[in-house]
Amino acid sequence: MTTLYTSDHEWLHIEGDVATIGITDYGAIAARRRRVRRTAQVGRSLKKAEAAAVVESVKAASDVYAPISGEVVEVNEALAAEPALVNSDAGGKAWFFKLKIADKGELGGLMDEAAYAAHTA
Repeated sequence: MTTLYTSDHEWLHIEGDVATIGITDYGAIAARRRRVRRTAQVGRSLKKAEAAAVVESVKAASDVYAPISGEVVEVNEALAAEPALVNSDAGGKAWFFKLKIADKGELGGLMDEAAYAAHTA
């Protein structure tokens, strides 16, 4: 498994042709007390940079964008039951959705762990 990051604090765990996507701990902490309000539907095709989920905090709601293009093949039903999970395990159990990757070339513009650490320093 390879993990990549966006400058907007999303992570992608890449396994074969599927990417599991969520927001980083840094992204979750930045807006304190975040809750996932809505996420993409299975079967939906997303283009890179298209709004795919909504995360809300006490003060505002913000979109989570698809970091790459692909088809949603699974959503995290646990977030519907426990939306605050993003605060306790943003980098793990609080993943949002899984995409079947449409173009692996889009992965080239993402950061590895060292680059992301430098980005957030």
